[in-house]
Amino acid sequence: MTMEAIGTQAAFIGLTFLLAGFVKGVVGLGLPTVAVGLLGLVMPPAQAAALLVAPSMVTNVVQLFSGPRFGLLVLRLWPMLAAICAGTWLCAALVPAGMMTHATSALGVALVLYAVVGLAAVRLHVPPAAEAWLGPVVGLVTGAITAVTGVFVIPAVPYLQGLGLEKESLVQALGLSFTISTIALAVSLALGGSLLHTPVLGASLLALVPALGGMFIGQWLRHRISAERFRKLFFCGLLVLGGELALRGLS
Repeated sequence: MTMEAIGTQAAFIGLTFLLAGFVKGVVGLGLPTVAVGLLGLVMPPAQAAALLVAPSMVTNVVQLFSGPRFGLLVLRLWPMLAAICAGTWLCAALVPAGMMTHATSALGVALVLYAVVGLAAVRLHVPPAAEAWLGPVVGLVTGAITAVTGVFVIPAVPYLQGLGLEKESLVQALGLSFTISTIALAVSLALGGSLLHTPVLGASLLALVPALGGMFIGQWLRHRISAERFRKLFFCGLLVLGGELALRGLS
């Protein structure tokens, strides 16, 4: 590969993570979908996924601490968060890797259906009395799906949205859930021997710069839009994410 080609690819990667970070900053999710979808045009999916490690982890942590109610959310959500870890590790240890070939596609279809329901203004509601038992169930299922597909949005995202949190608290709760899911998955991969090589880790750290830049721009925009517009953008983001997952599972 010539120096010009290397420079062109580096610029493309930088712009990709800038856009992916912007989407995450606006709606609170979507960085992996945008990044892997675009990076797949110029590199193998495995290499694209490896570049995501640092941007995904750090932007999740930034999102986690950017809201106003970290302590209250931890106290409210810790049963679900603990169950996410348990579900991820149990499923990774017990389920054969090839057992759920179509899991990613099915997950994408479920996410599309949820987004369509949301855009139709059908609001899910989790009664406060149900949180004590429903939170751990949601966590276990989310962890199991994370272990199989590497995606940690279902059913955690619908559950959190059904709690009736206001805009900034919802985004912070998503960051909390995604951070715990990422850590649980990373521990599972480390125990299984799937560790990153140093050159890939270095490239992933470089990709963090445009990802954070895009995220901060997206957060600036999110603070200046109405709750209703945010709701529509949120479900549109889920719709795109679901569609991409469904197509990826079929390929």
